[in-house]
Amino acid sequence: MGVESPPTKAVESQEPDPAVVVPVEKETESDMAKTPTPLPEPTPSWFTPKRYDLDLQSSFSFSTSVITREETQMNVAEFMLLVIFCVINMINYVDRGAIASNGVNGSPRVCTKSGVCSHGSGIQGDFNLSNFKDGVISSAFMVGLLVASPIFASLAKSINPFRLIGVGLSVWTFAAVGCGISIDFWSITICRMLVGVGEASFISLAAPFIDDNAPVTQRTAWLGIFYMCIPTGVALGYVYGGWVGDGFGWRYAFFGEAILMLPFAILGFVMKPLQMKGFSPTGSKKSITNPETNVIEVEVISSDKDVPVSKPTSKESSRLGLFWKDIKALLVEKIFVVNVLGYIAYNFVIGAYSYWGPKAGYSIYHMNNADMLFGGITIVGGIVGTLSGGFILDYMDATIPNAFKLLSTATFFGAIFCFSAFCLKNLYGFIVLFLIGEILVFATQGPVNFVCLHTVKPSLRPLSMAMSTVSIHIFGDVPSSPLVGVLQDNIKNWRTTALILTSVLFLAAGIWFIGIFLHSVDRYNEDSENHQTTERTNTTPLLEEKAIKTDAGSSEQGQM
Repeated sequence: MGVESPPTKAVESQEPDPAVVVPVEKETESDMAKTPTPLPEPTPSWFTPKRYDLDLQSSFSFSTSVITREETQMNVAEFMLLVIFCVINMINYVDRGAIASNGVNGSPRVCTKSGVCSHGSGIQGDFNLSNFKDGVISSAFMVGLLVASPIFASLAKSINPFRLIGVGLSVWTFAAVGCGISIDFWSITICRMLVGVGEASFISLAAPFIDDNAPVTQRTAWLGIFYMCIPTGVALGYVYGGWVGDGFGWRYAFFGEAILMLPFAILGFVMKPLQMKGFSPTGSKKSITNPETNVIEVEVISSDKDVPVSKPTSKESSRLGLFWKDIKALLVEKIFVVNVLGYIAYNFVIGAYSYWGPKAGYSIYHMNNADMLFGGITIVGGIVGTLSGGFILDYMDATIPNAFKLLSTATFFGAIFCFSAFCLKNLYGFIVLFLIGEILVFATQGPVNFVCLHTVKPSLRPLSMAMSTVSIHIFGDVPSSPLVGVLQDNIKNWRTTALILTSVLFLAAGIWFIGIFLHSVDRYNEDSENHQTTERTNTTPLLEEKAIKTDAGSSEQGQM
């Protein structure tokens, strides 16, 4: 008989049930004395939202230097992603402005009564195009854009979206080269259609990526920065096309665009694949922390491919069937429909402004430099308005009702200023009022796309952006220009025509005003329609499990 060892604390040898989450017991005062002091909570960067549970830092004892370094790396990566998308978007719209510039588009061949004909210039002169055929070339990209946008959005469910962007930008690059070596009307028209196909892959997928990676309090501002590149790119395209076309020839303008886009097409294939919200990578493990119990749960995604885990049932085996199912899901979403209807009315006016604005300004106010004046107003109004709209919505608290409030208010007052501008006979008064109106009108770019992204489930966001783009072009800017032309042919008064066109903005404001009163749900954090198969193993907190084993070991030594 020996001296009995003091009683030890009983340790449960039974292994915890993997389906049961073991809560973390509160520390006693003695335990707290042994626990190192937790690190102070770092302040999130302007670019980066808080991405981890700071309550776990006291358990894991991360050093401040490591946290700062990782946070800085995330800041740089996310900001670079925004920069890349903005540059791609700007190059895309530089092409849109370049083909409309005098240096690239040129002038038609003109023959006098005596039979002497001029050679013309640019595309129109080299191919001897009528105004109708010239208009077809400028809008041919719409065909590829409208057809390919839903296709790329649908493929995003089964193929990594960033790889799709790489494919699309490659098509865009080769199409731009094709425009430069085209030999007649049909060859350049086909290449312009392919440019639209390449653009479709980027337009429908870039906005969801930006929305995923933007800081929570700066999402709309980041979208505003992205869409600011549209008016800026078009205006730069006028300058670029005129300079290159007059100095080197119109074909070199397309070659230059292809060179600028090629690195980004390659980047789409070599860059590490990125995942959009609603889709999970192969074999990924995701640590989930229960905020109530501070329990770490490991989520293992079981999938053979880089696609959502669940496979469609037999009734949904067809990709086309899934596509129409998603279209139906969009059409029954009232908030999405109202938002797009307002966007169509808005784009109807903006599209006609961009095409007929210089001509109307020259006729009403006898401007000598109408192209430069309207280009300058577009750049200033686009940059200031788009950025302001994004930052204002974030300041208001980015919600769907607040977005509709900003959309309706900015569009209504923008319509008032634009309408009043065309009523004035003084050129300088017109410039001031029209610039204010443009700033207010362009403030809608961030909020309207915020609603498109947040009113649907994450897995439907690429399709929502694609269908929004298709709708505003088919029913908005594509028919607006010829309809305004027909109206002017009958009225023969540009001031009256411009006032009638501007009044459509009041319709857009009214439609968006209705959206304020509709029941809305922000579905940004809603699970994907494809439920993921998850495996949760050993949901006991890691450190607590280690502590239990340590206590058990010390108890065994005490009993020996």
